Amino acid sequence: MPSMLAALYDGISSMEVREIQQPSVGPDDALIQVRSEGICGSDLNLLRKLTEPETLPAGHETAGEVVEIGANVDSSLVGKRVAAEVVGHGRACLVCYYCRIGEYRNCIDKSDDYPGGGFAEYVVRKAVACYPLDTSLTWKDGALVEPLAVSIHAMRRSSLKGGETVVVLGAGNIGLTTIAAARAMGAGTIIATARHPHQSQMARRLGADIALHPDDPELVDNLADLTHGLGSDITFETVGGFSGETLDQSIELTRIAGRIVLLGVFHEPVTTNWFDVLMKEQSIITSTCYSIATGRHDFESAIDLLSSGRIDLKQMVTHNYPLVEAKQAFETAFDKTSGSIKVQINP
Repeated sequence: MPSMLAALYDGISSMEVREIQQPSVGPDDALIQVRSEGICGSDLNLLRKLTEPETLPAGHETAGEVVEIGANVDSSLVGKRVAAEVVGHGRACLVCYYCRIGEYRNCIDKSDDYPGGGFAEYVVRKAVACYPLDTSLTWKDGALVEPLAVSIHAMRRSSLKGGETVVVLGAGNIGLTTIAAARAMGAGTIIATARHPHQSQMARRLGADIALHPDDPELVDNLADLTHGLGSDITFETVGGFSGETLDQSIELTRIAGRIVLLGVFHEPVTTNWFDVLMKEQSIITSTCYSIATGRHDFESAIDLLSSGRIDLKQMVTHNYPLVEAKQAFETAFDKTSGSIKVQINP
């Protein structure tokens, strides 16, 4: 079997690039030559938890070119530029209950025959999970389809209505794509929180009307002034972490009978004031990854919004590295004082 380069966690503190076996193509699969791969916050959090060296690469913000297909795949896919949905659709059985309703991430019989993700020269997934990119889109755009799809999914889960006041807590990658999706999908006033000045600036460029530090007392005052004291219609929590601080803040900022959408990953159990949630009759909605809604996958909607020009996420990409410099890429992504927002690796 041919070999390829891949970036793997060394089990100590960093990434190393070494040769591993190139994945083989099954009858329903596509071999994708990775052209751009984004580093996600979940990739960084995974490294904090790992105590053993990786044997297979991670990476799920994948854009590339289909270079080989299985026997059951339409030959016209070869040569196509695609965004690959590697988390759910690319591994799903396609026949269980959740697959039949388009919830591929929740497939109860996901295949384990797909070794590794996109921090490598090549990745294999089921061909049905390769979503063609419009010719106007760059490889940078292609690797941003996945995080945008996460936020589009959250908009759908939230039942966002035109003109509603939105608060987005956090201006990391998902916080920023959530701001962009909310603006494109009809939100009214958008208020965001950001810990770093360059994140605040990017939040405003992507559609936030106001971007403040999460501890700024003007956050509550501005929201009260804008909503006549009511609070946000929807608050998107995109931070997660190890405390319930942003969950408490979501409850405080959201109006009576408003909605709170949790996108941030909490890495351990957290407590909050559920009495206030009850008394305010707030809805707590969770949102993870993507699915099909009204006949279209969130990836398709993301590609449409990017190709139409209604959302320009390329400006989020602050750093690009070749695969052989994956160690430096991850160090830059970890270090927000570097000015990093989205770091991409280009094998």
